[in-house]
Amino acid sequence: MRVLMFGWEFPPRMSGGLGTACFGMTAALAGLGHRITFVLPQPGEAAAAPFLELLSAADRSAPGSEGCEPAPPGFTFRPVPALLGPYLTGGDYRQRYLAEENRFGQGCGVYGPDLIAEVMRYGRAGGAIAREAACDVIHAHDWMTVPAALNARRLSGKPLVLHIHSLEYDRSGERVNPEIRAIEREGLAQADRIIAVSHRTRRMIEELYGTDPGKISVVYNAVSRSEAGGVYRVERRAMPRTDKVVLFLGRITFQKGPDYFIEAAALVLKALPEVRFVMAGAGDMMGQMIELVGSRGIGSRVHFTGFLQGKEIERIFSLSDLYVMPSVSEPFGIAPLEAMLYDVPVIISRQSGVAEILRHALKVDFWDVADLAGKIIAVLKHPVLAGEMAQEAREELRKIRWETAAERIAEVYRQAVPSGPNA
Repeated sequence: MRVLMFGWEFPPRMSGGLGTACFGMTAALAGLGHRITFVLPQPGEAAAAPFLELLSAADRSAPGSEGCEPAPPGFTFRPVPALLGPYLTGGDYRQRYLAEENRFGQGCGVYGPDLIAEVMRYGRAGGAIAREAACDVIHAHDWMTVPAALNARRLSGKPLVLHIHSLEYDRSGERVNPEIRAIEREGLAQADRIIAVSHRTRRMIEELYGTDPGKISVVYNAVSRSEAGGVYRVERRAMPRTDKVVLFLGRITFQKGPDYFIEAAALVLKALPEVRFVMAGAGDMMGQMIELVGSRGIGSRVHFTGFLQGKEIERIFSLSDLYVMPSVSEPFGIAPLEAMLYDVPVIISRQSGVAEILRHALKVDFWDVADLAGKIIAVLKHPVLAGEMAQEAREELRKIRWETAAERIAEVYRQAVPSGPNA
């Protein structure tokens, strides 16, 4: 089928798991023969991206970036100039607008200081592409793409599949942004089919938005294999260390539970004072976490790396003995799968979608800091346990493939287009 896909991050411009998921699923869908046009809000000129032919929305004849590998057959990438980015809040957007004001020109009348207004502008720009990009189905990812997808649906008359990776209730708890919630509600109501990344997310869509369960399908995310995994595993074995490293990798925000990680670290260090804890990422709770570390007197054993990407992420996994994801509300969670690729045992919260498919990860309730600390200590003190977890995880990952997810997504497309493509 010809798929018009709207996303809001894609390699190399990534801030979280959504870009990783879009990379894996589009490559697998292209491998099945589907032709994909990917529309992305992108600041300024198109940036280089692995295996993609880059086409500017403003200049259809713009060549791809130097040094890029060609896109898979049937895959076209269309960046739309915008100031949007993954996981922005209204305050974040305002800061970005002020920082980029000179770059884009104060009198251009294109970029506004309001996040929702910019989402709507992206919706108009993205929807206009539907006039020229022939498609059989529209596939949109999360709330920022809903206005664009609805415009495209209206202009093309083609069915819409809305893919929910995260809801406003996941990101904000009870302090939801009513405008974002309204956009989500409209998208869920208007979509012809909905893909949820876990049964946990499906239940939230049904219960919090009153969505018809008959049009929701669950398709789990997967993980892309990397040749670097084997290289770094060998490197880790060649670098014996006396201290152990426990890793938190993710946005340092309410949703990811960074405070529970720090509280557990304080308990672990009372029993194992030589352990090092690494918090890799950035977010609005960074300052609070630094203060919490100081108040617990564990500053010498906790390290903040800031935002990591690409080879930096591969390297931090290679240096870690344990990965912990204590998320408060995690629709899925790809990072544990990435850790398992590097033979790193994982502890995940039961409040995560990935917990539904992982049998060989230790699980805790995010709020049970004592249980989390106890499990960290058990893995670090018992190498046999850690080795068994890594071995079982290797076998488990063989079944978690993007090719399988792509086949299920294609089936959702067929359900959305009952009379077949080109109808």
